[in-house]
Amino acid sequence: MTSAELEINSAVQWQAQGCDLCAAEQYPAAIAAFDIALSLEPNNCQTWNYQGNAYSALRRQAEALACYDKATFINPLYHQAWFNRGLLLVEMGAYGSALAAYDQAITLHPDPCYLHARADIWLKKKLTPFA
Repeated sequence: MTSAELEINSAVQWQAQGCDLCAAEQYPAAIAAFDIALSLEPNNCQTWNYQGNAYSALRRQAEALACYDKATFINPLYHQAWFNRGLLLVEMGAYGSALAAYDQAITLHPDPCYLHARADIWLKKKLTPFA
């Protein structure tokens, strides 16, 4: 195995460890694992997306948004990152930006979950006073 193959395997292993830690709700440790994976493979949009999910779980919204932005910059066709970006923006009350993120995700992959989340924005806006 070449050193490049070892690095990618290590990055994959660190990413998997980060996902396992997220599943166990150990988000700071997951972020540390994703940091290592990204140091080995900095252009992995999936790892950036997963790291965004960990930051989001910790309610560190600015950092989560930066991760989703990085993931979609690396791969503009990565619909899951667009969708997660939309979810985060809804939490932040940035409904217009959330709609744009959902629209991008739906254009790339018209998943019923994405369509439902987009439609749910209108309900949230109606239930939020002075939104």
